[in-house]
Amino acid sequence: MIHLTDSAASALRSAIEGAEHPVGGLRLMVEVGGCAGYKYMMGLVEAGEPEDAVFESEGIRVFVDGESLPHLAGTTVDFVSSLEGAGFTFENPQAAWSCSCGRSFG
Repeated sequence: MIHLTDSAASALRSAIEGAEHPVGGLRLMVEVGGCAGYKYMMGLVEAGEPEDAVFESEGIRVFVDGESLPHLAGTTVDFVSSLEGAGFTFENPQAAWSCSCGRSFG
């Protein structure tokens, strides 16, 4: 299961409302890369793929492909604002370590 915090859901709702095209939900996935081995990728999509796992959190549909799912199971996505800037963060119980920027893990 993937969980969105209230803050992440609010940021995503704002992005969905401002999108130029219809949005069916959030695609969340991992790709090989980043400084720790895997990097998080996310974006708004019109629809999921037939083989996607589909979760709903805070009223937002989250699509995860089968290859990414084992790496993301149980992940909580948050949106944080600080003096350094604002952005999404990931609390991932599958990550043995992560880089200092929090955008990649191993």
